Amino acid sequence: MAVTASMVKELRDTTGAGMMDAKKALTETGGDMQAAIDWLRTKGLATAAKKSGRTAAEGLVAVRVEGGKGVAVEVNSETDFVAKNADFQKMVADIAGAAVNVADIEALKAADLGGKTVEDTVTAMIATIGENMTLRRMAQVQGDTVVSYIHNAAADDMGKIGVVVALSGGDEAFGRQVAMHIAAVNPAALSEAELDPAVVEKERQLQMEIARESGKPEAVIEKMVEGRMGKFVAESTLLNQSFVINPDLTVGAAAKEAGATITGFARLAVGEGIEKKDEDFASEVAKAVQG
Repeated sequence: MAVTASMVKELRDTTGAGMMDAKKALTETGGDMQAAIDWLRTKGLATAAKKSGRTAAEGLVAVRVEGGKGVAVEVNSETDFVAKNADFQKMVADIAGAAVNVADIEALKAADLGGKTVEDTVTAMIATIGENMTLRRMAQVQGDTVVSYIHNAAADDMGKIGVVVALSGGDEAFGRQVAMHIAAVNPAALSEAELDPAVVEKERQLQMEIARESGKPEAVIEKMVEGRMGKFVAESTLLNQSFVINPDLTVGAAAKEAGATITGFARLAVGEGIEKKDEDFASEVAKAVQG
């Protein structure tokens, strides 16, 4: 695959690497963006490799808590103008309400919403507003106490980032603090046991390659990698992260002090992982005028 200037720019923006290093990484990996990020990390050239996908699509995340169950749903639109539309916001709120009573996204699409399925409701809204929309995903937690939080709220219980947290013990005030932490820090999993084994193994192999670049003996390398993997787990798992409310404690330790056990969480951010071509608004209008 030919390496383009836009690919080099994207890699530089993602990793903080220099232009020539970014170009070499893409050349060495045949234009594979993720492989290029890993290549730069191996060589110690990536200063800020970002794990999360770029947020490029628009829309809203809505949350709803009912009877010990919390849900978050994401509905995407093409522009932020639609996300501010009252009819669109009402539809998203109604979909979140329907999500409380279903188990997954397919069941949600088929759920009844005022005499029509959720999927047909979204289709009708597309026809009304004239812009493409997608019911993309939902997440659900259950517990003795369930708390929700919206960051960058556009309306009640909906905005750019939605979090639901389930706890046993503790109270809603502590649950809200944990939800705010999750919104800010974006942990990959609740605990080490819930981390994706494939992700852990990939990170371990990457850290082995980085350590071997030092030229140290294999026994030393093993110890280096174990230390780095400990840090990786601490940074990736909610219970082991430093609590943003009190950085002297981990979230797990703060929960213990609060008499709570965090049993689950879900976090959705609008457009997470969706790529969308950037284009300035003036160019967009000019194209429309030209037909």
